[in-house]
Amino acid sequence: MAKIQKTNAVRLLDQAKVAYELIPYEVDESDLSAPHVADSLGEDIAQVFKTLVLQGDRTGYFVCVIPGDATVDLKLAAKVSGNKKCEMIPMKQLLPLTGYIRGGCSPVGMKKHFPTYIHATCSDYPYIFVSAGVRGLQVKLAPEDLVRISQAQLAVLF
Repeated sequence: MAKIQKTNAVRLLDQAKVAYELIPYEVDESDLSAPHVADSLGEDIAQVFKTLVLQGDRTGYFVCVIPGDATVDLKLAAKVSGNKKCEMIPMKQLLPLTGYIRGGCSPVGMKKHFPTYIHATCSDYPYIFVSAGVRGLQVKLAPEDLVRISQAQLAVLF
């Protein structure tokens, strides 16, 4: 088996002594969606979380981590983050801002820490999946560990 390259997210998990499992999957460049990832992993879409970066009109950039089949409610996201309104950042800003590309954006190990909100349903599961920071690699970990390492707050985001 090929050695898996450690990403920034994985190095931070190691430093924090967080228990996790790295799960590789086959990338389909034409379908980077979370449902595709969940299917590839053979996991419940409700446990495969996607990382979204938004910009608020008051607080600037922030991160929402939601189940893969959900759509973030911009009104709720704005409210929990202390903004009047917010929007998804343009795709071209993702890499310069976070150090990650679409389909490989992890809530852990961005270039800079942004306020992070994880949808409250993550606590319903013993483990969830988030991107390890590259396409084709997911991290399986306990939701409370993700909340701690990403200094996140639980919130209702849809």
